[in-house]
Parts: sequence; structure tokens; C-alpha cells
Amino acid sequence: MVHAKAKVGIMGGTFDPIHVGHLVTAEAVRIEYNLDKVLFIPASNPPHKQESLVTPAIHRYIMTVMATYSNPHFFVSGIELERSGPSYTIDTVRTLIDCYGLNTEFYFITGADAVKDLPTWREIDRLLDLCFFVAATRPGCISYIDQVIRQFGAKGRRSIQRLATPELEISSTDIRERIKKGRSIKYIVPESVEDYIYKEGLYR
Repeated sequence: MVHAKAKVGIMGGTFDPIHVGHLVTAEAVRIEYNLDKVLFIPASNPPHKQESLVTPAIHRYIMTVMATYSNPHFFVSGIELERSGPSYTIDTVRTLIDCYGLNTEFYFITGADAVKDLPTWREIDRLLDLCFFVAATRPGCISYIDQVIRQFGAKGRRSIQRLATPELEISSTDIRERIKKGRSIKYIVPESVEDYIYKEGLYR
């Protein structure tokens, strides 16, 4: 008897802080692709943010747990926090394959903007063999996603997929700026995350 493959979403990111845009996107992909679960994986040492100051990983991890707790399909993994050096996706996916076995399909959920950088990711050709990429799209960004798909040829057409998700013009950078300026972040982040940010005095 052949068992259907398990389907696991991977939502990687700095989550500095996590916000409702991340959650809405993850849930849209979960439903569209019928995923069993979505793993949120805060990056310990994001390779693309080596020059910028990132909030200590423990705070970002706790906020991610708080934000996802009420969804029974969302889980948080600390695998990148337990590994030293830059947090490369290829290393994370290999670790997950070791944990879950070969009978699991992985769907890496990413924003449209990150897709532009895919050609520069470490071992990207191998990564496209190991998991699918789902790019959350909004009007105006579809053409450059198609450009990246074409760049990878047949492998790109197989492994990179687009999904139109609700338009939420929210960014972690904007949230940090709002806090710095004393402006409200209510309803942009979950209430528990908002409370945590103020309690810990983050982004002041």
C-alpha cells in the first residue's frame, strides 16, 4: 500500500518582528497546497542581513511562538538557532529531510521580492531538487518571478510556483520604524507580540 506523501510548509525568515502578513501568507499557502503543517523557522544568522543589526534570536523565536500558537497547523522550529554560522536554507532543508524522511514534500514559502535573489542562494540548483518554492505574489511582481522561473528552465517550471495572496503592505522594517516613532502597531502584529515588544522594550 502506497502512503500519500506528507506535505510540510517551511516559512523561513528573520521575523524581526513576525507580523500578520507572514501569518496570512502561510495560511493561504497551507490551504491552497493542502499542507499538513507549516514550520516557521526563525533565522539565527541571516546571510543576506550580515551588515544590519538583527534583534537577538531568542526574542524573535519567542515572538514567533506567540504569533503562531493559536493555529493548530503552525509550528516553530529552532533548528537554525541551534546551528552556528550563517543560516543557509540548503542546510535547513537537508536537516528537515533527515528528520522527516524522504516521504515528505517540502514547500518553501517566500515573498515575491525574495524570489528575485534566488539565483544567488547557496546550492540553489540542489535546493530546487529538494523542495518546491511557493512565491506569494501581488500585482506588479509576476513578471520578474516568471523571469526567474525561465532562468532555471524545466527545473524552475517544476519547482517554483506562484500564489496570489491577500495584499498586505506590511513589513518588519516599517513596524520597527513605527515603534521608534511611538506610532501604533495594533492589528499589524498579533496582540501577544505587541505586548511582548513593549514589555521587552524592543525596537526603541
